[in-house]
Amino acid sequence: MATLMVDTDVYSYVTSSNPTRGAPYRPHLEGHAIALSFITVGEQYAGYRKKISKGEWNEARMTTLEARLAMVAVVPYDIEVCRTYGILKTTLKNPDGSDRTVPSNDLWIAACAVRHALTLVTNNRKHFSGIPGLVIISEAPG
Repeated sequence: MATLMVDTDVYSYVTSSNPTRGAPYRPHLEGHAIALSFITVGEQYAGYRKKISKGEWNEARMTTLEARLAMVAVVPYDIEVCRTYGILKTTLKNPDGSDRTVPSNDLWIAACAVRHALTLVTNNRKHFSGIPGLVIISEAPG
């Protein structure tokens, strides 16, 4: 069983109460272990806290999040992830040779996946395509 890294959007989709959101990605994930970057975990906590603070969800939802997180591998940062992030941040280029900007959290997720040689399942093809050493699975339009 291979391990796949799942980005924040896809993890949100497959754990959503609306089953149609995650449907395009479930066939890719079945039979695989799931890993989340420490960034995705932080973004999940932030998203849950935001819903709770707005009164849309009650505090008990945090128990649901933590139970779900206990079922996946969480990839922490380490010196190699940091080194990979630094290399990607300074070497990514656009086709015209200018520096390519990838949102910082997405670049950290990419660095985790590249450092651990994990395929990334993402709904954000634009941010992750063309990153050296990163293999992606995406159902998002090209």
